[in-house]
Amino acid sequence: MFIPIRLAFLFLFVLATSWPVFAEVQDETLLDVQVREIAKTLRCTVCQTENIWESGAPLAQQMRGVVRDRLKLGHSPEDIKEYFLSRYGDYIMMQPPAHGVNWLLWAGPFILLLGGGLLLYKEVIGWVRRTPTPSTAPPPPLDEQARQRLERELES
Repeated sequence: MFIPIRLAFLFLFVLATSWPVFAEVQDETLLDVQVREIAKTLRCTVCQTENIWESGAPLAQQMRGVVRDRLKLGHSPEDIKEYFLSRYGDYIMMQPPAHGVNWLLWAGPFILLLGGGLLLYKEVIGWVRRTPTPSTAPPPPLDEQARQRLERELES
């Protein structure tokens, strides 16, 4: 019984200490850094919510290869972005440029928020104005017919 406990501790020790041996240091070259920075600004056309750096789609891998090849040929990051813009349009950029109809994308949420706030303000002011104010005057006395009806209902 004593040997399995030692064996279990030895197994846990080997398991816990051997993994760092298999770790390797990855050196990034300047080219890798440039590819990553450009790829983070381009949208994956398959995934549509991820950039091509984070996407695992085959098309994103091909696009990263195009970025790498163009950087090796000496193209600037702006040239590479223009290349993708010419092929896919403004949609390929993770942050579309703020010109033309894209202004609506940038300003639309703020306009809607402002409009909603004004509408809410208008409604609240309307509610406040329609709320009757409590009067300090006593209610009018009951007429004779209403008093007799109330007495009959109380007796029954």
